[in-house]
Amino acid sequence: MSVYLDFEEPLKALEEQIEHTKEIGATTEVDMSDKINELEEKLSEKTKEIFSALTPWQRVQLSRHPDRPYTLAYINAITDNTFQELHGDRSVKDDKAMIGGFGLIDGQSVMFIGQQKGINTKMRQYRNFGMPNPEGYRKALRLMKMAEKFNKPIVTFIDTPGAYPGLEAEERGQGEAIARNIFEMMRMKVPVICIIIGEGASGGALGIGVGDKVVMLENTWYSVISPESCSSILWRSWDHKERAADALKLTSEDMLKNGLVDDVIKEPINGAHRNHEEIFSIVKSAIKKYIEELDGKAVDQRINERIEKFNNMGVWN
Repeated sequence: MSVYLDFEEPLKALEEQIEHTKEIGATTEVDMSDKINELEEKLSEKTKEIFSALTPWQRVQLSRHPDRPYTLAYINAITDNTFQELHGDRSVKDDKAMIGGFGLIDGQSVMFIGQQKGINTKMRQYRNFGMPNPEGYRKALRLMKMAEKFNKPIVTFIDTPGAYPGLEAEERGQGEAIARNIFEMMRMKVPVICIIIGEGASGGALGIGVGDKVVMLENTWYSVISPESCSSILWRSWDHKERAADALKLTSEDMLKNGLVDDVIKEPINGAHRNHEEIFSIVKSAIKKYIEELDGKAVDQRINERIEKFNNMGVWN
C-alpha cells in the first residue's frame, strides 16, 4: 500500500476516484473510458502542479519517503542482479549500514558502494538506519582500494541521516575514518562517481562523497546538518524545521547553483518513490555517460581536476 505525504493527498483522492470509476465500469459493463481519461488528465495536471512548486522541506520529506528505492534496489536493477557483495573491514566487523561489491553495467565491471537503509522496522535496526560506524567507512575504503588495484570505476550511493554518533563509534575513531576516506578518495586513480539518492547529511555523506562527479537526484538534500537538528540548535525546538530547511539551501537546485555538486539527475514527474523502474533507467544511463566521459581523461588530469574542484568550494570572491 502506497504512502502519501500531506501535500500528495490531492493525488491520492484522484487515484482513488480513478480506481472507483474502473470498478464501476467493470461491474456494470458501462463504458467509463471517457470519465477515466478525464480523471487521468486531471491527475497528470495536478501532479505537475504539486511537484513543480515543492518547498525545500517538502523535498526533504520526499528524500525520506518510505517508498523511495534504497541503495541495494538501485544496484540490483542497474546491474541486472550481477552484484556480488563483499564484506568486512578486515579489522573490527562487517558494518551492515554500508554495503559494497562488484557488479556489471552492460558488461563493464564497476565497484558499487553505498549506505543502505532498511525497508521495515527489523531491517532498519539491522542496517542501523543507514548510519555507518567507523568500520563501515573502513570497509568502503578497502573496497575502493580494491577497485583501484583492478582499475575499475567506483560508484557510490549516498543516503544517510549521518554517521553513527554513538560512544563506541567515537571510541573506534569515527572522525579519523571519515577524514581518511576524504583524503584517499581525493587521490583515487580510477573514476569516482558519487550519487546522492536520498539524504546526504554531514560527514556521514562526505565519507563516501568525494569524486570526479558528485551528483544529486532532484528530490534529495545535501547539507552539514539536518533541518530538525538545525532548528533544535537555533530555536531549541523542531518546530522551525521548515524555516531551517529554507535557510540551509540544501536542495539539489541550490547545491548546483552554489557549485557544490556537478549535476542534478531529474526524477520522474511524480518522484522516484512512485516510479522505480524509470528512475533506475535514468540513473543507469547517467552512470554510463559519466564513466565514458571520465574514461577519456588521463589519470593525472582527473586527480588534479578533482582536487581543484574541492579546493574551490567555499571560496568567496
